[in-house]
Formats: sequence, C-alpha cells, structure tokens
Amino acid sequence: MAKYLQKHDVLAKISEQVRFARRRFGHYEVIDFLAVLFGYAISGERTLEEFYERLQPFAVPFMALFERDRLPSRSALSRFLAALTEAPVEALRTLFLDDLLSRPLSNASNEKQTGGLVDRAGTTWVVFDIDGTREAARQRALPQSDDLPPAFRRLDEVCAPGYRGRKRGQVVRTRTVISQAHSFQWLGSFGNRGNGRYRTELRQGLSAINRYLTVHQLLPERALLRLDGQYGTGTLLTDLAGFAFVTRGKEYTVLDHPLVQARLHLPPDQFQQRPESQIVRSLYDCPEVPVGPEGVLCRVVVATHPASTKKSPVGVTRAGVVYELFFTRLPQQAFTASDVVELYLHRGAFEPALADEDQEIDPDRWCSHSAWGQECWQLVSQWVWNLRLELGHQLHSDPVRTTEFAPAMSEAKEQQSCTFGYGKPTEAAPWKVGRFSGQDFVPQPDGTLRCPAGQSLRAHERRREADGSLRVVYAASIRSCRPCPLREQCQWNGSTTAKPRQVSVLLHPVAIGSAPVLWRDWSRRVHRRACMQRLRHQRVEVQVESREATLAITPAPLSRGERAHYRLTWAERSARNARPLTAGQVTIRLFGIPEGFAISLGLATA
Repeated sequence: MAKYLQKHDVLAKISEQVRFARRRFGHYEVIDFLAVLFGYAISGERTLEEFYERLQPFAVPFMALFERDRLPSRSALSRFLAALTEAPVEALRTLFLDDLLSRPLSNASNEKQTGGLVDRAGTTWVVFDIDGTREAARQRALPQSDDLPPAFRRLDEVCAPGYRGRKRGQVVRTRTVISQAHSFQWLGSFGNRGNGRYRTELRQGLSAINRYLTVHQLLPERALLRLDGQYGTGTLLTDLAGFAFVTRGKEYTVLDHPLVQARLHLPPDQFQQRPESQIVRSLYDCPEVPVGPEGVLCRVVVATHPASTKKSPVGVTRAGVVYELFFTRLPQQAFTASDVVELYLHRGAFEPALADEDQEIDPDRWCSHSAWGQECWQLVSQWVWNLRLELGHQLHSDPVRTTEFAPAMSEAKEQQSCTFGYGKPTEAAPWKVGRFSGQDFVPQPDGTLRCPAGQSLRAHERRREADGSLRVVYAASIRSCRPCPLREQCQWNGSTTAKPRQVSVLLHPVAIGSAPVLWRDWSRRVHRRACMQRLRHQRVEVQVESREATLAITPAPLSRGERAHYRLTWAERSARNARPLTAGQVTIRLFGIPEGFAISLGLATA
C-alpha cells in the first residue's frame, strides 16, 4: 500500500499540504507519524504497543517504504497526536477525499463507477448512508470532597457523558460516518465529545457528498440520503435542501395534522411485512405534509400495527395502536409507500459494514487522548479501508451486480389487492354562484369535515370508481341542517331540502411506474478480503544492504542561515528524516503476486 500511495503522489502531497510544526518532535515530520498510523491500521494489531514490538526488527525497511529514515518512538507519536490542531487534520481530510475521487473504483471502463438504485420510472439514484457510531471509555467513580484536589481525567478533552446505557462511569465520543451504499467506500468521519454535534456533522457530511457528486457529474437531486432517526425533525430537514432523503420521523405531532388524520380514517395504501418479523404494517401515504415549526413540506408515510404486551422500541402508541413515521422526498410516481419503508429498513446493511470495520481496523479504539489526534487516526483508518477496496477490485474486477429490490407492479398486485397510493383529496367545485362548495368544508383531526356553520360531517360511504379512484361521501345530521342560518347558501333547494348536506371527496390513484426497483452494487467484503488475504498470506523476503558497503558522500557546506540557526523551511524540516543517499538499499521481494496486480502497484516483476 505504501508503494501504491507513492505511485499516486499521495505521500508527496501529504508532505507538502499537511503541515504542522511544534517542538519536542525531534527530527520527525507529519509524514513520519502518518506512516506509523498507516502501518498500524494495516497490521491489525490490537494496540500500538504490540504493533511497535512487532515492527521493531523491521523498522528500517518499513520507514524506507515511505522514503524516511528513522522510526518515531512511541512517546514522540503520542506527543504528536496530543498536540495536533484542527488545520492539519482538515488538510488531511481534504487529501483523503481527493485521493478517493481521483481514481475509479473498478477497471471496467464500460461500467458506471457508482452503482445505483433504479426506481419504477427508470430513474437512477445514488444512495448515501449517514449514521453515528459511538466509542466508549470506562472510568472509575472518584471521591469528591473539599479536602481533595479536583479530579483530572485524561479523556475529558475527547469524551463526555452521553447515551451510555447502564454502564456506570462511562463516557463516550460520537462520530458521524458517511458511506456510499453501493461501493461501500467511506466519504468521511466527523467526531465530537459526548453525543456529538450531529447537525454540524451533517453539514460537513453533505459537503463531502456534494464533492462526490460533482466529480462523478451527478445532480444533487438524484442523491438519496438514508438518515438515522435522530435527524427526523423539521428543524434538521431544512439542512437537506436539494437532496432526496428517507428517514424515520420523530415529530409525532404530525399525527395530529388534519391531512394525516383524514388519511388514517381511509383504507391503507399497502401492507408491509419483513421476512424476519411477524409484524404486518398498514401503510398510509400522505403527500406534502408540513413537518415541524418550520413547516417543511415532505411526504409522510405512517405505518401502524397493533401494540403488543411489550412496549414498542420505536414509534408512539395510541389507543392500542403503534404509529411509526417515515419522512421522505421521494416521488410517489417512482416509489410506493412500501418501497419507502423498505429503503429505510434496508439501512440495516450499513451495520455489517461498521462491524467489518471494527473487526478489521477498529477505528474506535483509543489512539490518542486528544480530540484531533483521535480524529486523525480515524481518517487514516478509513483511508486504509478505501485502499483495500480499490486494490481488491484490481485483484477481482467483478462486474456490478443487480438485485431486484422490489418486484414489478404486476407481480406486486397479485400479492396485494389494495391500491398503491392516492394523491391529494379533491372536492367538488362550486355548483352555483354564491353557494358553498366541497372546498369550504375543512378536514378535522378526527376524520370528519367541519362545515362553515361549525357542524360536523361524518364519512358514511366509501366506494370504488371504475377508474380506481376512491370516493368518500360525508354527510351531516338533518337535525343540524334544519335550523342552520346558512342553509340557503349550502343546499340546492335551500330550506325546502329534506336531506342533510353531503360532501363527496375523491382520491385519485397515483400513476406509478410498473418496472421493478433495482439495486446495483458490489460485494461488501469480497474485494476487501481478497486484498487482505493476498497481502497477509504470502512469502516476503527483506534484504537490507549494510551501510559500510555504500560509498561515503562528502556533506555539503553549511549555508549562512544554517550556521546562524535560522528557522528551517518546510523542505528543510522534511529533509531531516528523509532517507539519505548513503543509506543501504532495501530490497523487498513478494512471492505469489499476480503480474497485473504488481504492475498496478508499480512493482518490478521477475
């Protein structure tokens, strides 16, 4: 991997763009410490101590891979991570994303390098997963009294109390990670103390996604964000302007909105059941519902199922029914209500990716007691993950695979007899000038209509029309209509009408594409594991030429600035630990590497 980074000038860019100067680092520079972190992430060792013990016999050839001379000590690495500031870490983050976007993932030139989700109308979307993951630290409870000095915690800078469950004395650090859901590449990691600053981290993640879309010439309108339920509020949805999204909602006041209540009193659009669950959800599709105090208009899918004796972990329970909310901006013509719910629940595929990351690299282990030092380590971990994916695709250039995510509409209709969604309800237009029309009757939260005189009209008939529309007929009570002072404006024959006022509401079915929903991606772990197995199960010969056998080179004369101990330039600082020309040549022979793979790494073949 060091040779691959060197081939693509990544090491040179790190030396030039990631700059950080501080005393007590000896002759080491940023590239020296990052070389150690890259090796630590690749090695799979559980601690830095174990890594240094295994690395010590091979310190010279290891640093020679990065064109450096001496291996930094553990104490120097610890001081470096503790002293890191925001500027060099953000510069490293920029280089990380630049390197990811500079090369295609697969060598197959006839394939799109992003994968995609193809909806029922034939439009392709690129899906990104945004979620938070938590790293915890156990701390003893210390006595607090006036005769004792204040307690000092080494992790106070990087951790804070958060959602810690039942574990006593636990503090946490939360980081938001962004994953491309089809290629399983990481686009970034943004961490903060405690429960994190998830709104700030969301904006940083959206910036990384925008850069990804720009490089791949994709429109933001065709990017689909799958978000954790903590983002399901109207306040946070305002930050997602321009993006399509699907998230679980927690603004349960939406259930009291008249449009939602009126829809809940009608038959459900679809029924949904997961293969691993016995719960059958009734789905109600409500388009253009204002969410939150900001009134963000989005599509709301309400999923209901009967409550059990055990409290439901998600949703809110009312009158023995569990209500779950799903917010989205996906069009009704391309995604049914069941498609929206399945897309959100498919976020479960993100959890195995995090589990693989914990098993292979474990970026959530503590590498530093400072916030930016820990952030630097987690960036390097994601960098190694992406490099393994890229090299694995060169070992096995498998084509993108296509999965039928949801069946075609003709097949789905055989499984469900109900309509797949209705548009906004429409009322009759005015039938005579100066008279009340159906639009003057306002829907109420209890599923009734309120007439201009303040009386209620209840639904007493529902019937299917020939075109598939659902007609709901509301009627008032004759006892309310007879003494009404607005009867002349409301009924056809005024006071001589013998029947109460009726209002007909028509719900037209949404025209939905008939094609199946297709999911195109690569395997989550095959390529990455292929790279790991290839590099770990092979014979390696390391030969270091002795220094005595090399020719002595006369040192160059000192400049006046060097004699006066002026501050060194960045180039001079980097040259202090560069591998000198007098150093013995290091030769590393790898056996069992395919020739094409060796050429892609820039290695000489025998």
